[in-house]
Amino acid sequence: MGKEATVSEFQEMLSARGVSRRSFMKLCGAVAAAAGVSGLTVPRVAQALEDSIIGATEGNLYPVIWIEGASCTGCTESFAQIETPDPGTVVLEMISLNYCETLSAAAGHSMEEAKRQTIEAGNYILVYEGAVLEGWGGQALRVADLPGTEHLIEAAENANAVVALGSCAVNGGWMGANPNSAGALGVQQFLEKNGIATPVVNIPGCPANPEWLMSVLVDVVLAKLSPAELNLTSEGKPAGIFGQTIHDNCERRGHFENGEFVYEFGTKEEELGYCLYPLGCRGPQTMSNCGVTLWNNRRSWCVQAGAPCIGCCEANPNDPGQNWVEVNTPFRKRHRDLRIGELTFQPGTAALLVTGALAAALVVHGFGMKITGRMDGGADFEEIRKWDAKHPEQSIGKYDLTDEEKAKLTAENAGLEETEETKGGQA
Repeated sequence: MGKEATVSEFQEMLSARGVSRRSFMKLCGAVAAAAGVSGLTVPRVAQALEDSIIGATEGNLYPVIWIEGASCTGCTESFAQIETPDPGTVVLEMISLNYCETLSAAAGHSMEEAKRQTIEAGNYILVYEGAVLEGWGGQALRVADLPGTEHLIEAAENANAVVALGSCAVNGGWMGANPNSAGALGVQQFLEKNGIATPVVNIPGCPANPEWLMSVLVDVVLAKLSPAELNLTSEGKPAGIFGQTIHDNCERRGHFENGEFVYEFGTKEEELGYCLYPLGCRGPQTMSNCGVTLWNNRRSWCVQAGAPCIGCCEANPNDPGQNWVEVNTPFRKRHRDLRIGELTFQPGTAALLVTGALAAALVVHGFGMKITGRMDGGADFEEIRKWDAKHPEQSIGKYDLTDEEKAKLTAENAGLEETEETKGGQA
């Protein structure tokens, strides 16, 4: 009886928000897919959500602090603007978003006080969006009259876990690209440098897919998994999401295997949906399940929309230089730029320069040979091959020699052979 009442109460909560039971189950399937788990676990996800949201009416919300570093707030916008059925609404009702600069900018001092109280109470998750800026002693980014680095240290030290959301938070993103004047780097590397051992879950992307964050929240908040129990890659990324390349699950992979490619936009090959690899698609080198989770409520994704993957999920948390912009630009070229100091160039350009330099060296060498007269007399060449001289009746070469010249060369050759035989006998 109690269970029936709980389910009924939960369904009433969904109906009050315009979410049907069918839509809710579709959401559970999306959460399972985003987490990279089997569809058979959907009922378990649904039960966990039901239990958590009913528990939320009794004040059992999981506190979350969402801090903006150096960012465009794209990850926040992506997460906040999901359509009906609203996963954002459901997730935000299983957590207590106690602090979010972007969504509560007008609150001012009261939000800073809410953050302070949450940190003091502990038992919360920190979501950090944007790059960490160490430039000018942390003064490259100031928030609430303090360096941005101090806000991160204060919030991370007492958190149960930190979610580095978006490629900027994972390793500095495009702000970490050369020359990186603001000293941008990722959350994980910054915390390690400052001796903070709070576990970090890295979710790259520019912006990160909101369903990826949902899957992590489901694991930590609903499944009550500690960060150590999460299935993470060696770079601290959820393996179910970032364990395979985009190419592995790409809908155009069949064309790749058949050697069917698009070499120019606006062609018949593009109309037929051929592989975009020659146009700079970074799918084979980018670890992500974009082709599985999709975007915009699972409607489409970059390659399906006709654009080559630009590899925005490439982010090495231990090296700001391995950011997706520096590794992948120019986007519609097959190769990345090479750099010598401040000079950048394509590998093809370098090959042309080397070829040109070699050709110029050969020309200079030829002129040098001519000037010094080494090409006038030339080297001494055999007038007739030794074998031909010894066997004139079986001569292979064609020679413009008189009979007397041929006889003389034959005699000379015979004399040389006799001398060599004599030497051999004496030895």
